[in-house]
Amino acid sequence: MQFIDLLNQRSSYYDYDADEIITPAIIEALVAEAIKAPSAYHMQNWYFIAVTSKEAKQKLYDVAYQQEKIKKAAVTFIVCGDIDGYQHLEAALQPSIHAGHFPQVLANSSISNAHNSHATNLPLQRDEAIRSASLASMVLMLAAENMGYATGAMSGFEPDKLQATFNLAPTRVPVMLITVGSPTSPRYPQKQRLPVTKKLCII
Repeated sequence: MQFIDLLNQRSSYYDYDADEIITPAIIEALVAEAIKAPSAYHMQNWYFIAVTSKEAKQKLYDVAYQQEKIKKAAVTFIVCGDIDGYQHLEAALQPSIHAGHFPQVLANSSISNAHNSHATNLPLQRDEAIRSASLASMVLMLAAENMGYATGAMSGFEPDKLQATFNLAPTRVPVMLITVGSPTSPRYPQKQRLPVTKKLCII
């Protein structure tokens, strides 16, 4: 499907086929697309939990204000951002260095700059984690739509309870939930946007 068509047809969906199973291979393929999103210094400071089992869905349902679509969707992704991504930048850059796509001297500079800017700046660590996870979330949704699935982005959950329920490390911030599955009825048309002129200033 053409990219512009994906954008024009995408709208949040709620009534999924509750009997559908999305295989681990497809889940991995979706995340493989999602992690092509950009991240500061190429930290790749994101993490995905694919909730597919009945037991895990119930746990997520309980900490996400009992939203029924969590039980109906074939998979709900918990998309997290890692606030300590700068500490793992060297490992994140190694594949690109070994492939000859990123010179070691530039990698050393990036690692130094990331540490200098992030190490003592807790708000920046959190902001960067949320930015990266949000970018990856949008790519994940578009990748799923391109495979013929419907999706829905959700911010309605209790972060502390979710973190405890799924045993997330303190450095791992839950940013967004994304439901993915096959629709059982026509989706609503995409809601109309405000005019571009109200949301853009060209200077």
